[in-house]
Amino acid sequence: MDSRKLRDAFGQFATGVTVVTCRNAEGEPHGATVNAFTAVSLDPPLAQVTLARNSKACDFLKGKSFAINVLAADQLDVAWHFAGRPAVEAPAWLVGPTAPVLEGTATTISCRPWRTYDGGDHLIVIGEVAEVEIPGRDPLLFHAGAFRHLSPLETGIHWDGSIDNPDHGWFDATATFTPLATSAAVSTSA
Repeated sequence: MDSRKLRDAFGQFATGVTVVTCRNAEGEPHGATVNAFTAVSLDPPLAQVTLARNSKACDFLKGKSFAINVLAADQLDVAWHFAGRPAVEAPAWLVGPTAPVLEGTATTISCRPWRTYDGGDHLIVIGEVAEVEIPGRDPLLFHAGAFRHLSPLETGIHWDGSIDNPDHGWFDATATFTPLATSAAVSTSA
């Protein structure tokens, strides 16, 4: 398999951008930009990140707690900072429940170590989710080798004034539904 073609194929899957944070050997906060993140399980609560085997973070994560910081749309500088292009102003750190976390993220998922698996040139690190914080900010996205942001889907359909407008919620919490009457006789003519 041509590795460039495979990388391009993988790049067609739009992802969020995360920074995995932990403490280094000296106990200082450390982070690595990662877009290979996925939810694994609700029961038990598990999340997965995949890190290049040669990254410093792999050594720091062995049996240690970590946090998955889903970057907000305005945190492009933070993504680059932890990808090896240091920002003029370093990102702000906060004390997290299991590991240091970044300020201003779209979501933070704090994890305890669960399992690590061989993933070829990467390591698959699974953490047990201990706590989440969801500030409600839009996420930074990555697709086809470029950073992106959310925007409304342009459908060409004008919904304003329609009771079917999906942006206003089709059904509220008080909606009740009456089942359709079932037919007493089903015709099976041959």
